[in-house]
Amino acid sequence: MKKTLCALGLVLASVSSAMATTYPLTIENCGYQETFSKPPERVVALGQNTVEILLLLGLQNNVVASAFWPTKVLPQLAKQNEKIKLLTVEIPTLESILAQNPDFVPSQNPLLLGPESKVAKREDFATLGVNSYVSPGMCATKKGTGDMYGSRQQLWDMTWLYKEIEDFATIFNVQERGTALVADFKKRENALRTEFSKNKKDLSFVFWFSSASPSADAYVGGKNSASGFIANVLGGHNAITSETEWPTVSWESIIAANPDVIVVSSLDRNRWALDNAEEKIKFLKTDPAVSQLDAVKKGHIVVMDGQAMNPTIRTLYGAEQVGEQLRKLGLN
Repeated sequence: MKKTLCALGLVLASVSSAMATTYPLTIENCGYQETFSKPPERVVALGQNTVEILLLLGLQNNVVASAFWPTKVLPQLAKQNEKIKLLTVEIPTLESILAQNPDFVPSQNPLLLGPESKVAKREDFATLGVNSYVSPGMCATKKGTGDMYGSRQQLWDMTWLYKEIEDFATIFNVQERGTALVADFKKRENALRTEFSKNKKDLSFVFWFSSASPSADAYVGGKNSASGFIANVLGGHNAITSETEWPTVSWESIIAANPDVIVVSSLDRNRWALDNAEEKIKFLKTDPAVSQLDAVKKGHIVVMDGQAMNPTIRTLYGAEQVGEQLRKLGLN
């Protein structure tokens, strides 16, 4: 028996060794080649998703600062996140990032790092010898002039996120943690698909992120965005047909689409009055025209963490959050 256990131990050690990162390591990311001579030690993570992935991989000691948080950190990650300096919950400046003396700057989206970003371009860091990274799913959109988020011709899915997790796990030499995290997400997605594929209802959803004011158009999740993915996982579809990642849509158009379910986002930022989920629901129930929507009259309004509408790890959490409310409404 001892010999068997010893042999098994050697096999596991061999597998672990085979998975270990060899430096220098070159990663291809969104058309850029980034070479790492060792695991980064002073990461400035731009975007909630980037930070939360690193924390889920147990890399809190490698992250010195973060920025851009639409909502609060996942409760189970709160303690790990406490020691990480918060530059701002909104958009940081390049100066504030460089002041942290980073050796790696990964970003959730092109708003924070990209050719049209007002914060920084990847070349800004490359000239300083600092590696950078942009979430792969955000590089898969077709960019239009003046639209940094672009549009999607195919439905976003978790494959892009798994690529990001695997890249980070390789960069920091924590491959086993990355494999376990991906396996957990796949298991949870499959559980939702199995449950909600049985209802055959093909519910139509509108995912309302926010609006600058009650009189303004609604800022919603596009057809093939993370919102569309959530609708798909829950056995339905996005009522918004625009392939733009983040279209602004008139309420007349939403009324014409007549969705079965309206998902309102909950945001912790205070940029617009309608960032607040309660204010959104108040508008839906009191506006003379919008209140006549079937979804409103039937009470088919559900609340979801706003970060889930971004193509992030929170997207699956958001699908679970909406799924729980659909069960209570008898729509599962």
